[in-house]
Amino acid sequence: MKCKIIVSLALLVPVLALGAASRDSDFKTAMGKKPNFDNGAALFEQCVSCHGQDGGGRVNGSIPRIAGQHYSVLVRQIIDFRYGKRWDVRMEGVMAEHSVLAGNQDIADVAAYVSNLERDGARGVGDGSYVERGAAVYAQGCASCHGPAAEGDAQKGIPRLAGQHAAYLARQIYDAVDARRLPLSETHRKRLVHLDFEQVLGLTDYLSRIGWNPPAESAH
Repeated sequence: MKCKIIVSLALLVPVLALGAASRDSDFKTAMGKKPNFDNGAALFEQCVSCHGQDGGGRVNGSIPRIAGQHYSVLVRQIIDFRYGKRWDVRMEGVMAEHSVLAGNQDIADVAAYVSNLERDGARGVGDGSYVERGAAVYAQGCASCHGPAAEGDAQKGIPRLAGQHAAYLARQIYDAVDARRLPLSETHRKRLVHLDFEQVLGLTDYLSRIGWNPPAESAH
């Protein structure tokens, strides 16, 4: 039985390698395209039922804010969903059909359009109780990669975290710790697993508020 398992795994390795090569090839191809913003706007109309006309998602964190995210990050995420590198039932279904985004040009077009959407929409924030703790956690464990203002890095494909809904960020943290969020579980687990509940609340609340001037009645 052990021999059969070893043989099966050995046969699986080339398949996985081929999938990774295809994924990387599609990413490079999409990144090399000249985006068509008009086509991107038309394609995005098929996404607004979830992500909203402004790309702001939902403040309860069930749908992330994608407006203003770096182009390279958006392209990578779309392709990762298509190849099963990221898991989400809704997105996997959309990407697997190849009907919404038929090819790499379409991916480039919609990613370029979304990356240029304004980031001033409503934000899902916490109650402000642990923001200072969250700022300290971010400065110590996250800022070296994501930047001092959580702006990310387009060239390195590091996502912008500033302004993302707090509840969405919290879910990504717990999914990474539980190995349900690829590839974050590979790169972030050691940094995140030690955080307690209040630190997670503070970190995500802090990130959601960066660059935000809330109305007086919403301020905490």
